[in-house]
Amino acid sequence: MAESLDGHRSHVRRLELFGTLGAVSRCRDFTAEALADRGWIPAETDEVGERVGDALLLVSEVVGNACLHAGGPEELVLRHERGRLRVEVADAGPEHPRMRVGRSASRPGGHGLMVLDRLAGDWGSEDKGSGAVGKVVWLEVSLPSRPPWNRRRAAPS
Repeated sequence: MAESLDGHRSHVRRLELFGTLGAVSRCRDFTAEALADRGWIPAETDEVGERVGDALLLVSEVVGNACLHAGGPEELVLRHERGRLRVEVADAGPEHPRMRVGRSASRPGGHGLMVLDRLAGDWGSEDKGSGAVGKVVWLEVSLPSRPPWNRRRAAPS
């Protein structure tokens, strides 16, 4: 557990990765386990279930892109704080992701960043820094606000 700049507790999990074989499924499983530990799974509502599905799809997209375009991810970092999940995928590739302009939606492939742009609350990429080669692609997914009342059903009498 770490403390954020605003004094709130954040939960951080890291998964070191080597190569591309099984990277996407390992990262999805790692993320699903983290979401379950934080109470996102099982989902209380359909809306929460959709956000969990979005988060897992987005992890697949950014890890898959690292496999296809950067020789594979080196590390997956999950930061959970106040109902928000930040996903960071580090790789050794120097090229930052960019949207393809004028790409037809009817052509296969090349739609991952459009999915990312539509489903993530925010996303981007940055150099690793400290003279390290490569980049970190990050995204954020927020859990829908929970209603102020308890939605659990009463046990049958």
